Amino acid sequence: MNGPVYLDRRQVLAGGGALVVSFSLSDAFAQEHAAAGAPKPPGSLATSPYLDAWIRIDADGITAFTGKAELGQGFKTAFQQIAAEELDVPFEAIKVVTADTGRTANEGYTAGSHSMQDSGTAILHAAAQVRALLIAEAARRLDLPAENLRTENGSVVAPNGQRLGYGDLVAGDMLHVQAEVKSNLKDPATYKVMGQPVPRVDIPAKVTGGAAYVQDMRLPGMVHARLVRPPSYGAQLSECDTSSVEKLPGVVKVVRNGNFLAVIAKKEFQAIKAMRALSAVAKWNEKPALPNQNDLPSVITGLPSKDSVIFEVSDPAVSGQRTLEATYTRPYQSHGSIGPSCAVAQLNNDVMTVWTHTQGVYPDRQGVAEMLRVPPAKVRLIHVEGSGCYGHNGADDAAADAALIARELPGTPVRVQWMREQEHGWEPYGPAMVTKLKASLDDSGAIASWNFEVWSNTHSMRPGGGGCLLAAQHMANPLAIPEPKPLPLPEGGGDRNAIPIYKFPNAHVVHHFIPSMPVRISAMRALGAYHNVFSIESFMTELAELAGADPVEFRLKHLDDPRARDVVEKAAKEFGWQKEQKAPQDRGYGFAFARYKNLAAYCAIASEVEIDRETGRPRLVRAVAAVDSGQVVNPDGIINQVEGAILQSMSWTLYEAVTFDDTRITSIDWQTYPILRFDGIPEKVDVHIINRPGQPFLGSGETGQGPAAASVANAVANAAGKRLRDLPLTRIKIKDAIDA
Repeated sequence: MNGPVYLDRRQVLAGGGALVVSFSLSDAFAQEHAAAGAPKPPGSLATSPYLDAWIRIDADGITAFTGKAELGQGFKTAFQQIAAEELDVPFEAIKVVTADTGRTANEGYTAGSHSMQDSGTAILHAAAQVRALLIAEAARRLDLPAENLRTENGSVVAPNGQRLGYGDLVAGDMLHVQAEVKSNLKDPATYKVMGQPVPRVDIPAKVTGGAAYVQDMRLPGMVHARLVRPPSYGAQLSECDTSSVEKLPGVVKVVRNGNFLAVIAKKEFQAIKAMRALSAVAKWNEKPALPNQNDLPSVITGLPSKDSVIFEVSDPAVSGQRTLEATYTRPYQSHGSIGPSCAVAQLNNDVMTVWTHTQGVYPDRQGVAEMLRVPPAKVRLIHVEGSGCYGHNGADDAAADAALIARELPGTPVRVQWMREQEHGWEPYGPAMVTKLKASLDDSGAIASWNFEVWSNTHSMRPGGGGCLLAAQHMANPLAIPEPKPLPLPEGGGDRNAIPIYKFPNAHVVHHFIPSMPVRISAMRALGAYHNVFSIESFMTELAELAGADPVEFRLKHLDDPRARDVVEKAAKEFGWQKEQKAPQDRGYGFAFARYKNLAAYCAIASEVEIDRETGRPRLVRAVAAVDSGQVVNPDGIINQVEGAILQSMSWTLYEAVTFDDTRITSIDWQTYPILRFDGIPEKVDVHIINRPGQPFLGSGETGQGPAAASVANAVANAAGKRLRDLPLTRIKIKDAIDA
């Protein structure tokens, strides 16, 4: 993969009918509208309002821009479909450019299933408004009413068949106008591209060994760097004689800056051998600072917390007779990225360019600039896909590492790749969580009262401030780690999906926010929703059993949202769920449902699990999901996302836990941190989509993790005859429960 050459976003292409990207007034526009309380354009048009920030038409064709990062969600294909549909051009006529601080809008992080909601919506409306402007310009030139014209295949067509191509109609800064609040969108019934299962544009290179990832990048004259990380949190480099390392073949330079230690070599394996030699001569002072892992739930609930009631409803007239209490726990979990984090950086003409698989090029640029002590304008970040992410793994840190090292060799591209033990040992983990639930049933078997408490951290220490980056923390003059803060509701962080979507007459939900945790943590796919939904939906099935009710009927009894009821009924029907059904011997059925963040996509999952009673080994036999994520752009993309969510969540739920002793992380490879393997993949996963033409995009990237966890856990309990509440539900735990 060669380094792309990009135009600066402020460059104006004079003549030739070109539209260029510009963001000069975006912030002022957003502030003005917010202050005035005026209606805002939809999606990310609210913060980057100029149409040419999203759509450009020039001699090279039509380009759609997004500030979001393609992580394997498939949105690059979906955005291409959206732009093609609203502009009335073939799918192949659109090129999509993703997150780049030199070319695209600042859309913050790619997270929380917001890509379709924010960027997809912006492209949808920008394309529609561009089409309207092209029609208006054609009407002016042809001296015809605009309503007499139509668009087709990249042209505006008059009643007599005369055609004016989009490229011929565009002139100067014609599209450098602010978006309107409302757009004349096409009728979904007329769609030709949206709603179709278009093959993803990012897949061919990935399955043919092509250049698909930042790990594949090779620039002319590029050198390779490897890091020597401290062996544990807080370790101090006390001694390091680098003279022998500097004499090794191919070594270009050893870089030391406080506790930051790296070596640069001409070839990659030379860098790896030099890294090992450097590690051998580095002496560190370590101090035990990690808690007793065997009592992690007590450790978590015993940490200082800031407590707040986040939901309260009371009806004294309703009371319960039968009460159930339960505690559920989640360990720290790794992103488990198959490809260790990587970045390429180059300092040219006093500007640091970094190719990175960060999920937020603008926030990471701010952090890197702060670390380098230069203005943000002196740093450019270009997103390139990485092999494995969905959350804050080591990508941002690798970008900072590369920048700090590349500063030592101006003009030379420097490629940094972490080693497996570094990825597992130093990435920010998904935070450990504890939830405590208590509920009572009335005489009819309905839930009369509901109490839910969750203990966890912020679930996001992503860059923005340089102190979030390892390199900045390890420098001789380190940057302070920013104070962790809870993510605000309604989306939330550790309390995401802690508020039940079910309707209860009495409910009390408490968030115990823990500012400081003993290991490094940050965002992992679905944040707190994974464990909160696991807890709520496991408890709902336990309550259904207490009430003597069918788990599906019990959920429907407490749901009044018609779209929620639709996905529950659809998943149950397609699974073949029947009241009082019995699974085959050594097998169990489970069901779960959630609406992600209580405001995004709906997902219900039914599962069948088989347990080997001799070994305790669980196996997900099949899963059936129903999902409603609003208007469907690419059904294959939604199916990909939900299938992936089920498998990833299954892996978290059955296998994954970070381990440590009193000083060091000990889960540093695939043996000590096991994940789902190919022999554990389900026989069948079916995803059924409920399309909502004309409704807003809801996003589907994180809707399945929580329901999948609870569905599998409920099936395990059904098969084993014992309820397990502490994640992961490993073979040993299941075997012990059966034997007990």
